[in-house]
Amino acid sequence: MRSYWILRLNKINTSALLFILLTLSGTVTIAQDILVSKAYPNDFRPPLDLAPSLAGSFGEIRGNHFHSGLDYRTNQREGYPVYAVADGFVSRLRVQAGGFGYAVYITHPNGYTSVYAHLQRFNDRIFQTVNDYQYRKQSFEVDFPLLPIEIPVKKGDIIAWSGNSGSSGGPHLHFELRDTRTEETINPQLFGLEVPDRVKPILTGMYMYRLGGAPFSEKTPSQYFQLVGGDGNYHLNQSPVIQFDGEVGFGIMTYDQQVPGGNKNGVYSIELYLDNEVIYASAQEKFAFHNTRAINSHIDYPAYILYKRTVQKSFIEPGNPLQIYKKAVNRGIVALRDDSIHQMRYVIKDARGNTSTLSFRVKRNPASFIQAEAPTGQQKFTFGSDNNFSTDLVKISVPKGTLYSDITFQYAKKNRRAGYSSVHDVHNRLTPLHTNYDLWIKPETGLPQHLLGKALIVDTRGISQGGSFDEKDGFVKASPRSFGSFYVTVDTVPPSIRPVNISDAKSMKGLASIVFKISDNLSGIRSYSATIDGQWVLMEFDAKTATLKHSFDYRTSSGKHLFQLIVTDMKMNSRTYTASFYK
Repeated sequence: MRSYWILRLNKINTSALLFILLTLSGTVTIAQDILVSKAYPNDFRPPLDLAPSLAGSFGEIRGNHFHSGLDYRTNQREGYPVYAVADGFVSRLRVQAGGFGYAVYITHPNGYTSVYAHLQRFNDRIFQTVNDYQYRKQSFEVDFPLLPIEIPVKKGDIIAWSGNSGSSGGPHLHFELRDTRTEETINPQLFGLEVPDRVKPILTGMYMYRLGGAPFSEKTPSQYFQLVGGDGNYHLNQSPVIQFDGEVGFGIMTYDQQVPGGNKNGVYSIELYLDNEVIYASAQEKFAFHNTRAINSHIDYPAYILYKRTVQKSFIEPGNPLQIYKKAVNRGIVALRDDSIHQMRYVIKDARGNTSTLSFRVKRNPASFIQAEAPTGQQKFTFGSDNNFSTDLVKISVPKGTLYSDITFQYAKKNRRAGYSSVHDVHNRLTPLHTNYDLWIKPETGLPQHLLGKALIVDTRGISQGGSFDEKDGFVKASPRSFGSFYVTVDTVPPSIRPVNISDAKSMKGLASIVFKISDNLSGIRSYSATIDGQWVLMEFDAKTATLKHSFDYRTSSGKHLFQLIVTDMKMNSRTYTASFYK
């Protein structure tokens, strides 16, 4: 494995540090002795003029992804100035109904790009650039690059105001720093953007998984250990010596806080020692977005799905592509070969270097061996190859790189029908997937010709998986991203449009906007388009509140006007709302 070097920024100047980094290879630890692979520039200013307080940390465990930046609190309010953290140019502008909402990307000459998301509004120059592009493309959602000469910025320029747009759960600023070349997102606290934190990580529980040479799954026997202690020092409440035989893995439940009783954020690094040797180390230094879904391999996914319990595994599945792992001996799996008592220790750190430890002892005992339940199913699917399964009524294709471990694939056709087909159990929802797979289901109950274009696949929770009917083979094909139970149905119901503040012949004088609530019953909203007097106008959509709004501007003069809104779902069912109004 690569060597580990310890450097402390408060004991060495930047020039000397860079010289040492150029002459050494491997992983280093800097800034409070935390694991990083390199030194990062520290010439960025904070994006807000507020005392930094985090609602979310970098690499924090989220549903199906790692948190990709820092969430700065904004006193539960919108409208704080957001500043360019360094000189550069606006290289990308993005507007989403969900996701980042209103977002600005600034590329800096030092090789990094800063990202500011969930904004309330842009500054005038950026707003005009976005608005012109939206009208040119006739789309609210836009995502486009800019040339370096178009909108240059200086460090400290106001680029926007903080908000709550997109999929934000409350007012805050989401801030990222990315490698401009690779697009990897990097922990901003490594760039000198310090966040006050004197609280050591909190440890709430430990698990041992009896792997026994088999792939990890929901059937892997596990044992919970209660922890006692605090202020950085923890030990097991019972079980002074953990006894096992065969291969085992460990997992830890932990979180960090800035202040006692504060928000539960993620930790920076997790190290597991066996007899003073690091056998596993992970660090939230950086990650690639195309691998972020592998968080479901990093955690005990069945425990998360069934009990909303977050356990970070300290062993790595063979198909896990994450690069957050700094060291892994035998993938972090422990197999003792003698009958001696061995010392083990967890070392957990936050991004400020505050450290907590958990020490425990382990011993091999052949009498304590527990055999995992033997898997049952139709055939073996391997993570490193393409996998296929078919019957007369269903076809399944799981490509290489979709699974994190080998599985014994399970399939069953239930003796009941829903919609236009039987219900097909495709493995189980407790096995995480990295990418989509292809699923074909054949209708069995005479899908009418006029409804072929409305056919789709849904799961038994009623969630659409999309899909379309193929007249060549008579199957409906979709590409789900999770296993589960599925069947074929149709969507013939157009979206709902509910006007909030407009009605036919109403005077809109004194009102700043036209507001609607829109929704769809199944396949989801595909598009929305509005005109005033036959001319396209911008409708802003907030997905989390299902609110669609047009803000009046210079394009709408005084007098009588005709407004029309068309909303279409994924199966091309459309609904139209028309009203005249006075301005």
